[in-house]
Amino acid sequence: MPVPIQAGLVQAAQGRPAHRRRLTVVRRWCPARTLHLVDIENLAGTAIPSKCQVMEVHGRYARQTALGGDDQVIMASSHLAIVNAALGWPHARYRARSGPNGADLALLDVIEYENVAARFTHVVIGSGDGLFYRAVEGLAKSGVWVTVVSRPGSLSSSLASVAGDVIYLDASPGPAGNDWSAAA
Repeated sequence: MPVPIQAGLVQAAQGRPAHRRRLTVVRRWCPARTLHLVDIENLAGTAIPSKCQVMEVHGRYARQTALGGDDQVIMASSHLAIVNAALGWPHARYRARSGPNGADLALLDVIEYENVAARFTHVVIGSGDGLFYRAVEGLAKSGVWVTVVSRPGSLSSSLASVAGDVIYLDASPGPAGNDWSAAA
């Protein structure tokens, strides 16, 4: 016969241990999972990346991070770039938010409101913006390994200091032969 909730509270009040479910216990029973949070505008080095630029970044990112088939990818951009992002990097979840730091804020909302620390053992942040500093610090304190992926020269030093490791996207030429990844 199930024990009523009040009885459980009485037991706890009488000094008996109350049974609580801990998030760390739940994580041990789940397989290791990786979440990729990608600010495509930041990695492409432009406010409105073309479909070809998104495809190029996707290829380099996948090679350098060993992007797995079971990994979850959430990509953010402004409303002006979301169609190119979706066409150039299929099989991701897309978030659009415009304005200053819109893509960063959309990804920070995922970290804050979707219980990322309890659901994933590894988080990869595809952005070099220092706005992620506190979120990465919090994930690391929760036992989540955090990797930051950034373009060379655009990584915040504060973000690099709290990341578990850093991967710089190589500076291969863009689709038209221009080195657009080094610009910006």
